[in-house]
Amino acid sequence: MSESVQGRVLRVIATARQRPVESVTPDSTFDELGIDSLDRLNLLFDLEGEFDIQIDDEQAKSVKNVREMIDGITLLVNAKQATSPAK
Repeated sequence: MSESVQGRVLRVIATARQRPVESVTPDSTFDELGIDSLDRLNLLFDLEGEFDIQIDDEQAKSVKNVREMIDGITLLVNAKQATSPAK
């Protein structure tokens, strides 16, 4: 994987919010980035497409900042890779 999960998540968020990627950090909160509940839902769709994963809506509601989002997506990506047949 050429780009880390963290880098990809930050890029997706920056693109969705039309911000320079440097302005989005793992320590950013959704409030700081101006992300409301509708924006968060749209971000989930974008991230599901980026990583080809399914994000549980109920679990996603508890995510409060970018670091939690990165951690959750990392777990999902690792779980998907663990169950994928070796090529």
